[in-house]
Amino acid sequence: MQKSMLKLLSIADCISLTNAIFGFFSILMLFTGFIEDINLRFHISFSFILLGLLADGLDGIVARKLGKSGIGDYLEAMADVTTLVVAPAIFVYIRYSDIIAFDIYKNIYLLFALILFVFFGFVRLASFNIMKEKKIFVGLPSPASTIIILILSYIMIDFIFILPAVIIIGAAMASNLEFAKPNIYMNSIAAILIFISIFIRDSFNYIGPILLLIAIISYSIFGPFIKKILTKKQRKGF
Repeated sequence: MQKSMLKLLSIADCISLTNAIFGFFSILMLFTGFIEDINLRFHISFSFILLGLLADGLDGIVARKLGKSGIGDYLEAMADVTTLVVAPAIFVYIRYSDIIAFDIYKNIYLLFALILFVFFGFVRLASFNIMKEKKIFVGLPSPASTIIILILSYIMIDFIFILPAVIIIGAAMASNLEFAKPNIYMNSIAAILIFISIFIRDSFNYIGPILLLIAIISYSIFGPFIKKILTKKQRKGF
């Protein structure tokens, strides 16, 4: 007798599903009419994506502690597609909708950039479990990519800069660049900055999101160099 599909789920899988639900709510907030304040709607949508990122990190911790199910890897990838690829792409498009509303060329440019981001994101997440390494990430991690384009659009950088940012960050996800995996201290700092970004909102000139953005961009730039340094130390026997 076949098992019930629901019985295949582990605790880690339930957290992955929570990640997907956060992504869904993020998209829903962009189109809901229940909240009249557009800035509040953007902040709630922004916050749900960040909560999804926290859930994405938590499901891995729980899976390592309690074990994962046979469908865990597939479920996590599907959840990440929702929260780390589709939701941020829609967020960026809606965030700049007033700027591109009456300009067909800007619409085309932004759609092209976001299609490339989605393409690279899908390729990365589909191949992640095949190419994953124990101590490194191959390609810029999707959570880092998501945070960068999400915050850049949240603080509304100039339209001319968001286009190359989306394309470059998307391409970096599917690149062969190798990044050292963040340690527990780096992850803890990122989690604290995520909570600050969610709960302080846009007070103090976006201090939370900007600090988080600086931290993630620093990792994106120096991650490959850190990996090379660690590799050299390992070869020398340190």
